[in-house]
Amino acid sequence: MQGTQGSSGANEHETVGAYALGILDDAEATAFEMHLATCEWCAQQLDELAGMEPMLAALADLPGSGTPAIGESLSAKPSPRLVNNLVDEVAERRAMTRRRSFYMVAAAAALIIGGPVAAIATTGDDGGTSTEAHATSPAKAAFDVMSDRVSGRDASTKVSATVAMESKAWGTHAVLELKNVTGPEKCSLIAVGKNGERETITSWSVPKWGYGIANAKTEQARQPLYVHGGAAFTPEEIDHFEVMTFEGKRLVEVDA
Repeated sequence: MQGTQGSSGANEHETVGAYALGILDDAEATAFEMHLATCEWCAQQLDELAGMEPMLAALADLPGSGTPAIGESLSAKPSPRLVNNLVDEVAERRAMTRRRSFYMVAAAAALIIGGPVAAIATTGDDGGTSTEAHATSPAKAAFDVMSDRVSGRDASTKVSATVAMESKAWGTHAVLELKNVTGPEKCSLIAVGKNGERETITSWSVPKWGYGIANAKTEQARQPLYVHGGAAFTPEEIDHFEVMTFEGKRLVEVDA
C-alpha cells in the first residue's frame, strides 16, 4: 500500500529492487528482510517485481539506462517511475559491486607484494583452520532472533539439526544450525511439503574437520554450521526438513 510508505523509511523502500535482483550483500539483505517483515508496501512491490530480474539486469547494462524513454517502454505495472528508479538502482549497485571487487583485488595484491602484516588464523593438528576472531554471520544473527524452531537428531549418523523459520510474503525464510557433521561432504537442506513436493532451500560444503564437533581440536570445528535460504512453501505447508548429501544420503530429518 502506498500509504504505508513514510519518509523516514525511504532508503529501505528504495532497496526493494536490488533485493529482488539478488545484488545486495549478506548484511544488506538481512537488514532489508527485517524491514520487509513489517512493511506491507515493500512486500507488495517485491511480489510485483517477481520475474523482472533478467529484464532489469539487461537494462542496467545499457548505455543511458534509466532514461524516461526506457521506463515508458516497459509495462505499466509497476509504474514507469518505479521502473526508472529500479533501473537506475541496478546500474548504481552494479557499479558499486565492480568497484568493491576491484578494491578487494587491489588489497589482496598489496598483501602478496608486501607480505602479511598480521596472522589471522592458525592451523590445528587435524588440518582445520581456526580463525581467532570473526564477525557473527548473517545466518547466525538471523537464527538468534527467530523463535519458531524445530529440532531433530539422527540416531544412526549422530547428526543433529535445528531449523528456525519465519513467514515471508514470498514463502519461508529458514536458517539451519547443524552439529556433529564431518567431511569432506556436500550437503543440501530440503523442505518437504505436505503435498510431497521437495524444494532445496540451500546447499554448502563441509570441510574434512567438520562442524559442531564437541571434542574437536580447533574452535572452528567445534562451532555449528549456520546457513540460510528460502522456500516457496509457507511454514504451514512444510511437513519436514531433510539434510541430504549430494550422493543421496540423509543425514538428519526434522519434523516441521
